[in-house]
Parts: sequence; C-alpha cells; structure tokens
Amino acid sequence: MFIGRSVFSQLMDLLPRVEFDACVRRYDGHWRVRTFSCLDQFLCMAFAQLAFRESLRDIETCLRSLKPKLYHAGIRGKVARSTLADANEARDWRIFADFAHVLIAKARKLYASDDLGLALRHMVYALDSTTIDLCLALFPWAHFRKHKGAIKLHTLLDLRGSIPSFVRITDGKTHDVRVLDHLVLEPGAFYVMDRGYVDFARLHTFTQQLAFFVTRAKRNLDYRRRCSRAVDPATGVRSDQTILLGGVRSSLLYPDPLRRISFRDPERGGRYVFLTNNFALPPETVAHLYKCRWQVELFFKWIKQHLRSKAFYGTSPNAVKTQVWIAIAIYVLVAIAKRELAIERSLAEILQILSLTLLEKTPLLDVLRVENLQPSESESGNQLNLFDF
Repeated sequence: MFIGRSVFSQLMDLLPRVEFDACVRRYDGHWRVRTFSCLDQFLCMAFAQLAFRESLRDIETCLRSLKPKLYHAGIRGKVARSTLADANEARDWRIFADFAHVLIAKARKLYASDDLGLALRHMVYALDSTTIDLCLALFPWAHFRKHKGAIKLHTLLDLRGSIPSFVRITDGKTHDVRVLDHLVLEPGAFYVMDRGYVDFARLHTFTQQLAFFVTRAKRNLDYRRRCSRAVDPATGVRSDQTILLGGVRSSLLYPDPLRRISFRDPERGGRYVFLTNNFALPPETVAHLYKCRWQVELFFKWIKQHLRSKAFYGTSPNAVKTQVWIAIAIYVLVAIAKRELAIERSLAEILQILSLTLLEKTPLLDVLRVENLQPSESESGNQLNLFDF
C-alpha cells in the first residue's frame, strides 16, 4: 500500500521477509550483531545496486545525506562505510544466495506460462558462463592468468522469463564443462549449451536421467552415420542424421545414438551442426532452441551494464559472492515487480527509472507505468514561442 511511502520502500515490500529471516537464522547471520542487521545490510546493498553507487564511500555519503528518510525506507541501523564493509566480509554469503533462490522460485512461477514460440511444453534452460575481470593484486584468490584475476559466473537460465535457476561462482580458471557435475537435471527438460560443454561422459548423464540436451558439434567430431531423415531445405535444414560416435574413447563414454542436424541460417548464411539426444522434435525446432540460447548472453550483458557486478565493494571471496548474489536478487525482484504490477516496460527501463525515483513518495505503479509523453492539445496551446519572427 502507498500511504505516502517512498518508491524504494514499496519495492522492498515485495520481499518475503519471513523467508529472509529463515535464511538469516539458518546461517547464524545475527551472531554478535547489535545494531546493523542482515536486513539493513541487504537494503543498503540493494539501494547501492538500484542507485548505481560505485563504492562504499559513495554508499555512505548518499545514505547519510538521506538520513531522515532511511527509517521509512526500512534501514534502521547506522550506515557507516566500515560497518557495511565488515558485514560484507563476515556474514555468510549463503544467506543472500538462499534468499535469491527464494525469489527465483517465486519469479519462475510467475513466468511459467510464458510462450517461447515453439509449441513446447517442456522446461527449456540455457547454460553458459561469463567472466568478470578483477585486479589480481586486490583479489589474489581469483586465479585466472599470470597477471590477471577473474571470476566466472556460471548460470542456468530458465528461458521463460529469463530467470536464473542455477548460479555458481568460481575462479576464472575453472573450465565451463565442470559445472555440469553440479546440475540437478530435470527429466524431460531441455538444456541448451554451446560446444564448450561437449564432454561425452557428462552428456551421457543427461540421457541416463531422461533429460535432453542441444549443443553444437565440434569440427573434428568422429562419427559414423546410421540413418538419415528427409528434410525440407526451405527451412534451412540441410541434413538430419542418426549417428554413433566413432572414436574409441568417445564411443565408450557415449555408447547410445545421437542426432546430428546440419542447419544453414537463411538470414546470416552461417552453417551450424547440432547434436542432441532428442529424436522427436522437428529439426528446425532444434535449431530454434539453440537460437534461444542467446537470451543467456543478454542476461550477462544486463547484469554487467545495469548492476554493480564489476565495481566490487570488498575484496574477499565472501564479499564478492555477497554482492553478486544480492545483484541477482535485485534482478529477480525487478522481474517480479514487472509481472505482478503488469508493467509493459523492459527491465532495463524499469531500473533506469528506479535509479532516479527511489525516495520519491509516489505510487510505484504510477512511476513505472508507460505513459504518452506527448503534450496534450491544451498544454501545447499555452506553450510560448522561444523566438518570434
């Protein structure tokens, strides 16, 4: 409810506080805490994300200048740079990871009925990773190269709503394919990946657990054709084959048949070869599924451009993971607000508007509603001319 409350406070009302308190108790987040609670920490970090603050000093300066409004925004503790830094260093990052998963579960229910344009009822996920560069002198634990540090953000994206359903943070040297060992596969779901995830032993696990994968074949794939299906060249499909792996080691790691689809993009002219363990979908649908994988790239671009995931407020692994998980929680919270309030704007537009209106006492829906900004006839009639000729 509005009743003269700030936009930030109304947005934070969408947070399930009972579940947040449960996450705090699970990891003893309030052990030896007197004034600055985990909720205060989360709200300060959320404000920093939404207001595009770049440092702890920046956060402290802005929030202290707004001191009369902080109480009504839900921030009860005293905001100090050292206090927030200590909280990010000491309090378990899993508090915010678990809470982000609570929001993710809520968002996935809201977007479960979204149409992918494929006449496909199965769950569809896109798996990929992005590298966030770090200074090796400040982050010596983030191993990547000899003179460069980095972390990797491995993400499994639910393509209905572009909601991250699985996130794992590792150092930059971790190979992408290792994240497959940590996935909990859903029977009947589709997992779309690029060819960096081609590991036949791990891919065979998908088949054993009745899940489907779609990936690109490597150029040096050794195989033998078992049979071919008729295709319509007008759809861009060049061939649709059932194959068996030909290499001695590969055939042992993946002894079952695979489906190999050759596709030529009619728009760009590129040629792609896909591998999948699903033999029922039309070949053009398989190609379109792989094209939908681009949504995870857009998610990474959105995270890097609109959330503070590159300018970190702390240098320890705990501080970095805390900030990344709170950034993901804010992304999902904005997605929840977009769906619950039936807002037609994009997530990027919503975030830009919130950055300027966080502490205004205006109904949240009025702030985010798409309105015609063209002046009405009555207003334009009263408009004076700047120059008279």
